[in-house]
Amino acid sequence: MNLTLSQYLHQHTNDPSLKELLQQLCHTCTMIAHAVSKGALSGVLGSTTHENVQGEVQKKLDVISNQMLLEGLEWTGTLSGMASEEMDEIYPISSSYQKGPYLLLFDPLDGSSNIDVNVSIGTIFSILKAPHHADHQAITEKDFLQKGREQIAAGYVIYGPQTMLVMTLGKGVVGFTLDRDTATWYLTVPEFKIPSTTKEFAINMSNMRHWEPNMRAYIEDCLAGETGPLKKNYNMRWIAAMVTDVHRILNRGGVFAYPWDAREPGKAGKLRLMYEANPMSFLVEQAGGKSITGKENILDIEPEKIHQRVPVILGSAQEVDCIQEYLNR
Repeated sequence: MNLTLSQYLHQHTNDPSLKELLQQLCHTCTMIAHAVSKGALSGVLGSTTHENVQGEVQKKLDVISNQMLLEGLEWTGTLSGMASEEMDEIYPISSSYQKGPYLLLFDPLDGSSNIDVNVSIGTIFSILKAPHHADHQAITEKDFLQKGREQIAAGYVIYGPQTMLVMTLGKGVVGFTLDRDTATWYLTVPEFKIPSTTKEFAINMSNMRHWEPNMRAYIEDCLAGETGPLKKNYNMRWIAAMVTDVHRILNRGGVFAYPWDAREPGKAGKLRLMYEANPMSFLVEQAGGKSITGKENILDIEPEKIHQRVPVILGSAQEVDCIQEYLNR
């Protein structure tokens, strides 16, 4: 019989607060999965009239999922604060509740542009230590600004044909599948290992004209196939949900890239360091892959602000190295 999430956590961590946080997080994601599956039947599809801090129009399910995570975790006694892609500011735990030793960052519903067309989406999370928990000091934004290598745990829940949890505690990457009949998570992938080589890339080709020349050169050489400099035929996959693209890479290899482009030259990139790039990079490295901005390893970035954006290139190690060589020319 496969291990349950509770049994797995009992075997792999001695920290009761971390166990409780992860179990309650996954319980809340079970509820989000139910809301996603109801779709139009419960009136959760479509957009709101509001924009988030990134200037993106929020989907109804973005807002619903964000609120479910706040309400599902603030009372657990495991957290001192939370931060979300959908909120302008951090969310300190109220004095009404016991505070705990961790901070939680999350993208409540990654890939929300795909909600209304019934394509897989997901919840991304990152867990950090709360620096001042023992001193009972008020949590500030600065406390969240820790390098990706400081993460205690990270992962995502993907809402697809199966609902799956993929996570790392810093000792490899494992996968659990939700039994919807019993609301129980069972270990179904004891270890994810990303193949070091690949013939597959995921990138939004419609933006190619905006990329820097060296990034364009890499993709052009991919398209040249086995007669080109890279001497192999590539397939392209692009789902426009980072959770789904990364999930594919964890299962069968590939590279995912969302590089800098010239449309907004003042912005370093599109994806958010704290809610997307760091947790996904932690997973990818733990599964044997690599993750870079094109200038540095993502997990080594010293964050400057909670909603910071970065370019992201991650996946099969040898292919990421190949892209880095192109960008260094």
